[in-house]
Amino acid sequence: MQKNTLNSICIVGGGTAGWMAASLLSSALQGSRINITVIESPDIATIGVGESTVPSIMDFLRVCQINLKEFVEATSATFKLGIRFDDWLKPGEQFFHPFGTVGQSIHGFEFYQAWLKTCADGNRTRWVDHSPCAVMAENRRFMLRPPQHQNWVLRSYAHALHLDAILAARYLRDLSLARGVERIEATVMNVVVDERQFISALELTGGDTITSDFFIDCTGFKGILIEEALKVGYEDWTDYLPCNRAIAVQTTNTGEPSPFTQAKARDAGWTWKIPLQHRTGNGYVYSSRYCSDDKAIDTLLGAVDGELLSDPRVIPFTTGRRKKIWHNNCLALGLASGFLEPLESTAIHLVYKTLVHFIRYFPDLDFESHTEQAFNQKINADYQEIRDFIILHYCTTQRDDTDFWRWCQSMPVPDSLQEKIRLFRERGQIDHLPGEFFTSDSWCSILEGMSVRPKKYHPLMDAFDSKMLARTLQETAQNVYQTVMQMPNHYDYIQQHCPAKK
Repeated sequence: MQKNTLNSICIVGGGTAGWMAASLLSSALQGSRINITVIESPDIATIGVGESTVPSIMDFLRVCQINLKEFVEATSATFKLGIRFDDWLKPGEQFFHPFGTVGQSIHGFEFYQAWLKTCADGNRTRWVDHSPCAVMAENRRFMLRPPQHQNWVLRSYAHALHLDAILAARYLRDLSLARGVERIEATVMNVVVDERQFISALELTGGDTITSDFFIDCTGFKGILIEEALKVGYEDWTDYLPCNRAIAVQTTNTGEPSPFTQAKARDAGWTWKIPLQHRTGNGYVYSSRYCSDDKAIDTLLGAVDGELLSDPRVIPFTTGRRKKIWHNNCLALGLASGFLEPLESTAIHLVYKTLVHFIRYFPDLDFESHTEQAFNQKINADYQEIRDFIILHYCTTQRDDTDFWRWCQSMPVPDSLQEKIRLFRERGQIDHLPGEFFTSDSWCSILEGMSVRPKKYHPLMDAFDSKMLARTLQETAQNVYQTVMQMPNHYDYIQQHCPAKK
């Protein structure tokens, strides 16, 4: 056995990020004898608004050996099939970003190319007619995949969860403690940094001092370890993403929860609606340059349904990421590592992806710099990909009815995104690299929804018989619809299989 392995990891901060780290590491490091400790302050409230997720949440639950039914019941969760975008292209227009795949490839060509070809020939089926998730969401249908599924529709859909972030953190805390993670209730008063710029100890309230080989910073926007102590710096992306504030409020449900998140464009940003079993989460993400806090609160309260369960809470933020998310013996996680507005519900995904990269590049006591560098390159690419995907929603708008949306029409666009849009406009192609989160279907769904249509389709599509393609697509859409309509109602399914614990 190697003698330079880590003996201890200290996670500073609880909340969703801290207890996700404890849960995943306690599962992944079983048998390693590495002690895991979480320091959770009783004085610092968690943000607790990351309540809409993406399908990687299912991977997280599997890796942590968590029973899905039990987790849904404990977190008052509902199922999520995608995001509905209202008024983003222009007022009155609506489109859907579905999870899973759309259609089936045809003789090696992406389905989108076949769909483009049939559109040029007069096809009338919508892009989303070929998406199982979109049709399920539109008809409020849902079921977990049966173990044996031959129908391609049942193989093609994916789902995530809407969940109560506070309940999720509590569930993961109990799970972690049962698996041997130690919890210390205290506040960090001082971070001791040695001459190498490594964290050597934490001084806590009550006079205790904690030492550890490695530290994970889950202290939110402040980044007490990664920024206040180690001063790694922050890469500000406000020039690309101008929204810098959010208001969150909870309300009672006024109807059956929908199996999708709603994102509705507003005068200075957008509002979210996240339906849970026991309540609805609402929020307004906006730019303080174009809207005051008071006006934003009025806008949000005027848009919500149901009775208020909480007071509106203003959350200021700066989009971007730490210049180094892993530095020496410290890893930043969650809000401590950076922040991208929740338009595509990627906050919990980034926590999970950061932990996956960390385990892949897991350090020993030698702390080789090239290992740290390789990790940072990977997670930086993930942040940039999501940043560009979010910008796509803004820079392709046709809205010009407010100063905010007029700014978006001429906003700066990163070269990486410009190249992607240029290739798509020319021939409907998306360059998707291994490891990227958003699939070609996701990019096509947003671009199609924002009315960005390619000039032409792939030239080899003309080798296919037009009538055969049209018939194939018609059959595809019919198969999706017929399969979906045999599924139960989303809320009925939850009530029968995994209702929230009272």
